[in-house]
Amino acid sequence: MSERVPSDHSSVTSLHATLARSGGTRRPCLRLPDAVAAEEGDVVRLLLDGVTAHARVVADSTGLLVRGAYDNERLAREPREADDENRLVEWCDEHDRGPGDAVELDELDPGFCYGLRDPGDRLVYDVPARPNQSLRDIASSLRE
Repeated sequence: MSERVPSDHSSVTSLHATLARSGGTRRPCLRLPDAVAAEEGDVVRLLLDGVTAHARVVADSTGLLVRGAYDNERLAREPREADDENRLVEWCDEHDRGPGDAVELDELDPGFCYGLRDPGDRLVYDVPARPNQSLRDIASSLRE
């Protein structure tokens, strides 16, 4: 069951983040601030206008970033850009945001769930519960 939390709640840490270019493409990606509690290889939940997406944290020479957000964890781990809808690109288009623009990254459940919003906006998030660890272990063993 999810929990409803406003972006200005005392339990939410708001971090300043920026959008950047994804490699040599023109697609935007999310440059994560140093204070984020995620590591390279993590798949986190990214809440975009009430939609829960899955995003894999990757690293480049400058730090951590998210290149895309997808409908499920499998797509986040193995995106096929031509075939799958990148929810992060859709969010950027809807909000008229692009590389170089500032955004707010709300840390709702450190290392697991984050919300993305325009600076100055106030949102109420439906924060999903973490999955049961034993179920995640079973799923991981099936992927191997």
